Amino acid sequence: MMRIGPVTLEQPLVLAPMAGITDQYFRLILKRIGGVGLVTMEFISSEALTRGSERTRDMMEFSEEERPLAIQIYGSDPSRMADAADFVQTLGADIVDINMGCPANKILKGCAGAALMGDLDLARQIVRTVRARVRIPVTVKFRVGLDDGRANYLDLGRICQDEGAAAVALHARTARQMFSGRADWARIRRLKESLAIPVSGNGDVEAPADALALWRETGCDGVMIGRAAVKNPWIFRQIAATREGRVPVEPTVVERRDLILYHFSLLRDREEERFALHKIRTFTGWYTHGLPNGRVLRQKINGLTSVAQFIEEIEGFFQVLLAA
Repeated sequence: MMRIGPVTLEQPLVLAPMAGITDQYFRLILKRIGGVGLVTMEFISSEALTRGSERTRDMMEFSEEERPLAIQIYGSDPSRMADAADFVQTLGADIVDINMGCPANKILKGCAGAALMGDLDLARQIVRTVRARVRIPVTVKFRVGLDDGRANYLDLGRICQDEGAAAVALHARTARQMFSGRADWARIRRLKESLAIPVSGNGDVEAPADALALWRETGCDGVMIGRAAVKNPWIFRQIAATREGRVPVEPTVVERRDLILYHFSLLRDREEERFALHKIRTFTGWYTHGLPNGRVLRQKINGLTSVAQFIEEIEGFFQVLLAA
């Protein structure tokens, strides 16, 4: 169990926000598989939100089943960030998270995301202004720094704590590293030792044993998982089982097939066919990671143009696996 302000997580396991991935369909899938303590929405532009973008507001739909849920916002204007946080609160989210860790160039160019680590006065002002506007817990996700020469994560962590953040999460890489190299878990340990508020660690947790090692080596309160959850949506359930002394169960071939078809059914019910096919092609690439002939399937479905063709190809692929 983990607490972020008044919000209780049954498991100290957090889904990291990922653009184009942690939409409502994927969040629901993870909740229904089980094990995840907190899901986070793909990050939302405070500029687009406060300027009335319908597309942005459509992205923010969620259901009661997803709770507890955090919505992450990004931007560089304290006033707009506070307005966006107020919208998040009005929408009914449990937590508003501030993005100070995204290393994507288009975010950095807007002086948002990890770029805020290069201006700690502005970072402080954003946390203070957002905290003053909302009653729900405010959390902040950041990296080690812009690069190794500017590793100011401890300073930013103390700023977040001083300004009333309820918890922080550290992706233990620099912005310059993006997702390359290894995450430096020793820095998660140092951050945890420096702060009184909960600290979640993020980076290179790809299996239950990695999560246990991260807790053991850093003393962090929570484990945040991003990319590994897309390849293995069962990872939260597996980690939860391991923490309780049970043997984690690998998903069966049938479970993998049913997951793909279920995800596609969610998309098909609400999205235009072309978008649904594009999205599920992307996810199928991850869901079939490591399966025999998975690459052949991925190549085949890239050229499909109809729902019927997709379902036929998926069912045929798994029928062969089950017969082997």
